[in-house]
Amino acid sequence: MADIETRESRETSLKKDKFSRRDSKDEKQSKRKHSVSSSDYSSDSSVDKRKSLKSHVQKVDTKNKKKHKKRSSSSSSSSSSDSDDNKVSKKRYSNDPDEKKTSRKERSRYSKSPDNRRYRSRSNDRRRDDYYKPRYTSYYNTGNSTSRDDDRRSDNRSSRPRNDEEQSRQPEKPKKPINLMTRTGGAYIPPAKLRMMQAEITDKSSEAYQRISWEALKKSIHGYINKVNVDNIGVVTRELLKENIVRGRGLLCRSIIQAQAASPTFTHVYSALMAIINSKFPNIGELLLQRLVVTFRRGFRRNDKTICVTASKFIAHLVNQRVAHEILALEILTLLVETPTDDSVEVAIAFLKECGQKLSEVSGKGVHAIFEMLKNILHEGKLEKRVQYMIEVVFQIRKDGFKDHVPVAEQLELVEEDDQFTHLIMLEDATETQDILNVFKFDPEYQTNEDKYNALCKELLGSDSESSSEGDAGSSSGSDSDDEEEEKKKMEIIDSTETNLVALRRTIYLTIHSSLDFEECAHKLMRMELKPGQEGELCHMFLDCCAEQRTYEKFYGLLAQRFCTINKAYIEKFEEIFRHVFETTHRLDTNRLRNVAKFFSHLLHSDSIGWNALDCIKLNEDDTTSSSRVFIKILFQELAEFMGIKKLNARLQDTTLQEYFAGIFPKENPRDSRFSINFFTSIGLGGLTDDLRDHLKRLSKKK
Repeated sequence: MADIETRESRETSLKKDKFSRRDSKDEKQSKRKHSVSSSDYSSDSSVDKRKSLKSHVQKVDTKNKKKHKKRSSSSSSSSSSDSDDNKVSKKRYSNDPDEKKTSRKERSRYSKSPDNRRYRSRSNDRRRDDYYKPRYTSYYNTGNSTSRDDDRRSDNRSSRPRNDEEQSRQPEKPKKPINLMTRTGGAYIPPAKLRMMQAEITDKSSEAYQRISWEALKKSIHGYINKVNVDNIGVVTRELLKENIVRGRGLLCRSIIQAQAASPTFTHVYSALMAIINSKFPNIGELLLQRLVVTFRRGFRRNDKTICVTASKFIAHLVNQRVAHEILALEILTLLVETPTDDSVEVAIAFLKECGQKLSEVSGKGVHAIFEMLKNILHEGKLEKRVQYMIEVVFQIRKDGFKDHVPVAEQLELVEEDDQFTHLIMLEDATETQDILNVFKFDPEYQTNEDKYNALCKELLGSDSESSSEGDAGSSSGSDSDDEEEEKKKMEIIDSTETNLVALRRTIYLTIHSSLDFEECAHKLMRMELKPGQEGELCHMFLDCCAEQRTYEKFYGLLAQRFCTINKAYIEKFEEIFRHVFETTHRLDTNRLRNVAKFFSHLLHSDSIGWNALDCIKLNEDDTTSSSRVFIKILFQELAEFMGIKKLNARLQDTTLQEYFAGIFPKENPRDSRFSINFFTSIGLGGLTDDLRDHLKRLSKKK
């Protein structure tokens, strides 16, 4: 330890000797450089030496002055605004004799600190700070508090106007126009900002306001569709009807189709929602159905199985909700099974599972034909084993009565059968998807249309909020009612093309041919709720469908009998049709004539129509033709077959009906009486003319 202490003491002493020698050298050099030797000022020196030394000192001073003047001029020009720098420069470069004695090292640009470090002058730092303004780019290097406060004050002073005059002189910046179409589909705008922008626009008929309302409508419809489920479907429907879905029907249909494609398990919920909307706005239901059919056809052409499955599933649930007609479902199944492949049969099976129970109730014959085609496919064995097993499973499901595949859940039966509107859209007829409805379009009558929809919405939702002045509405009774009647008359549209009539006849025709028995058909047709005056079209369709058959089918007679028992209006219509048909029998061929005669004989013997309809028949040689005689022959032969000769003769001898049978058994002219007796005798019904024969005998005895 002692050795270590002695070493440390030696090292410290050596360091002290080094620093003391260095300081002594510096002092000697400075003395040599800036001082004058004593020998120069000695008494022995001459006067000339003193003068030369004095002149030498003056020259050195003048050189130093020139150098300092240049530096002071440059520093004063760069910081002229700073008064302190000017004062420092004046002090530094004044002509005082004390300052002249200062050394060159102290007046230099860079001076040394006592610890032998060089530092820059303060004026140079100020010039640098004036040129480069401070910016606090780093989180940690934000400067001190005083500098930050000074910057804030200076910014506030520069941004704040000095007085009201300067503020009025400044020109107002024009507001930028609102543009929502900055990118495809519109820019995202927060709801609060959107409401603020909508409140700023005073002109509600402008395009900017309509565009903002369109964006708000699109967001609200999309939000309601996304949050609908079995529990809140009633609440969501009421909220959805408050929005103008007539204007945004394209958005509504697109949103429902996209939501169903994204989550097929909620298809029954979306179909129930669409059933409610379709009962209020049938055009929206028709648009959705057309888009679904077009989507299914597109997927079928492209062999896209997923699109076909989702679209067909939605259509199947719409059939269950009675929005789509069952004919469309049968067409889709026929298309899928006609040319069977693994994917097409799989799609058909999925479709049958969804709506098989409903189709078996509504159109048993059609479903039976589809299952027969599936049975043939199964027997051929050309498909994969997996698909064949699926066909067997479907047959088992059908055998169990589709008990695990209920068409409509109890919670989703929200629309009554009488209120629902069923669309008959064929698979090839759906072409108009109306994609233009998905895009914003300027409406010149926007405000009036919005008012109309608001009034309709109040009426649909059952709101009691009517006009505030009820007394004024009651006072203006006469003139207002007349104006309303005139407006209604003006709004009536006459369809000269009879498109509605053609559509009605097509619907009746398809309903008749898709029904299993007459009771089912009558039930479907009664649900159609025909308008007043359309009963005759229904009766004509019964007769036309019956006449088209190769042989007479009792189905049509029973169907007409059912309608005659339900409503007396059909009795009068069938009696009129009977008279018209008898006058135009010459236009019918033999097959049609036979079917029509058997049809009316069924109505007569069942007393569905009155026997007074026979007053139009005048059985004589002049008033009858070959066609009319054939019609009478088949008519009475069928009556005799149904009723028997005795009952038929008793009915013809009824005293209350004799005036209606005067043309069939004429007694005024013996020639006509003989013709009638010969006619009935030739057709094997001579027993009906016994009374007429007695009448001829009495006439011959009188003569």
